[in-house]
Amino acid sequence: MLTIGTLSKKTGTKVQTIRYYEQIGLMPEPGRTEGGQRRYDNAQLDRLSFIRHSRQLGFSLDAIRELLDLSDHPNRPCDEADAIARRQLKQVEQRMARLKALRTELKRMVHECSGGRMGDCKVLEVLRDHSECLTEHEEIGA
Repeated sequence: MLTIGTLSKKTGTKVQTIRYYEQIGLMPEPGRTEGGQRRYDNAQLDRLSFIRHSRQLGFSLDAIRELLDLSDHPNRPCDEADAIARRQLKQVEQRMARLKALRTELKRMVHECSGGRMGDCKVLEVLRDHSECLTEHEEIGA
């Protein structure tokens, strides 16, 4: 049996995050000692490792919840898990395209800078020029 601190160290997950995952139902409520201290078993360690790795790959909490539900049914076809992974891949590719456009714009902005005075600063000029800005869809936060 593991304490929450040990579970945190083994998975690289903050104690607060583990408690949050318990609150939202991604992690089951752990057993407790007579003194009320949480105790975790290897199944919970594996589950938290799964969640942590999924988060590192950028999956949303809802997608992780779906994947965990699917993993609880080993005899089901993996089509649904594959579809979730494909959606995530598409989102990552879209984010990469937006980042590439951002990099191109920043390189152009820096390249055009002549190092003169602020009144002639190309960086500031480009930032003021709304006609050359990225579309809303291309913005990183979109």
